[in-house]
Amino acid sequence: MSKLANTPETAWSVSKVNDLVKGWIERMGQVWVEGQLTQVNVKPSWKLSYLTLRDTEKETSVQLTCPTNLLTSLPSPPKDGDRVVVCGKPAFYAGRGSFSLWTTAIRPVGIGELLAKIEMLRQELTKEGLFDPSRKRPLPFLPTTVGLITGRDSHAQRDVMAVAQDRWPAVKFKVINTAVQGVNTVKEVTAALKVLDADPAVDVIIIARGGGSVEDLLPFSEEALLRAVAAARTPVVSAIGHEPDCPLLDNAADLRAATPTDAAKRVVPAVNEEYALIDEARGRMAASLRTWVERERRGVENLRSRPAMADPMTPIRARRDELERARLMMRRDIGHLLDREGTRVASLRSQITTLGPSATLDRGYAIVQVIPRDGSGPQVVTSYTQSPPGSQLRIRVGDGSITAASMAAKQAD
Repeated sequence: MSKLANTPETAWSVSKVNDLVKGWIERMGQVWVEGQLTQVNVKPSWKLSYLTLRDTEKETSVQLTCPTNLLTSLPSPPKDGDRVVVCGKPAFYAGRGSFSLWTTAIRPVGIGELLAKIEMLRQELTKEGLFDPSRKRPLPFLPTTVGLITGRDSHAQRDVMAVAQDRWPAVKFKVINTAVQGVNTVKEVTAALKVLDADPAVDVIIIARGGGSVEDLLPFSEEALLRAVAAARTPVVSAIGHEPDCPLLDNAADLRAATPTDAAKRVVPAVNEEYALIDEARGRMAASLRTWVERERRGVENLRSRPAMADPMTPIRARRDELERARLMMRRDIGHLLDREGTRVASLRSQITTLGPSATLDRGYAIVQVIPRDGSGPQVVTSYTQSPPGSQLRIRVGDGSITAASMAAKQAD
């Protein structure tokens, strides 16, 4: 290739490019490729048949060119959705500019191999934590709108809607019909899941289909669908097949239902059962209320039967009598105290009278006071020096007083 000049001045023709590509591709030799058949176009009268082999996980496919007798020699005629392994030589048709695999052998993938691959994927996603119970979202108690992904006019759709609306007539459905087997299943179911998950009115999503073979249910074990379910914000219920069927979608979903009918029962509560529960709860509450009222009534009766409640004035009269007795005792005690203190005061008064100045004056004694000339108050004379001659004196006797003047003052002999 390096010897071939290729510049704007020496540009190659389309046929030359196709011839070069054909040479490069055909040098690859034979390859074994695994995938899922789609667009099977086979007629016994044709020498060659044309099929498409689709990647099971990505939106990628390759055309197969196969001798018709090779296909008719298979144990069963190939059909859309079959998982196969083909051996082919890459071929490029220069005239059409198209690529295909010239198929020389085709082998159906056995159920054992499919189950082994499913198990390997199960273990891988389990280690990753995709199936962890902590990731499961709880279902709403009473969904207003249920999203349903299922096949068009399928028994699964009729079962889910009939059972759900029989249990709760007010429930609404938003149904998206998709392929439920074959090569388009994963793409269509994933797209429908995204639409319903983005709808705020949808409270829960059910993915449902009836039973089938392992090959029919294989799309519901595809990694792309499992990751889409795990990433959804709305709770997802898996209702694929019958009880024995167990696609990996059952592990990735928030709830696994044994059948589509079981999914309807698990998602929508039965109105009759809920009414029965409400009636039972109301009965229990009424019984509890009656018991409480009866207990309180007995308590009130017990209170009313007590003497204090029979005659409310009894304790008041008792307290009044106690107060009256206490008042009388206080008056008596105060009277005794006053009498005792009165006697004591009289005794003291008698002593004061006997020993006081008045009694002394009555016995003939007198009190002499000098009245100073400076106008200050009288002073009792206790020394002759206090009353020099000419001093004004006031002499107090038992029955009055006498005003006099000092004529002379001398010291006693």
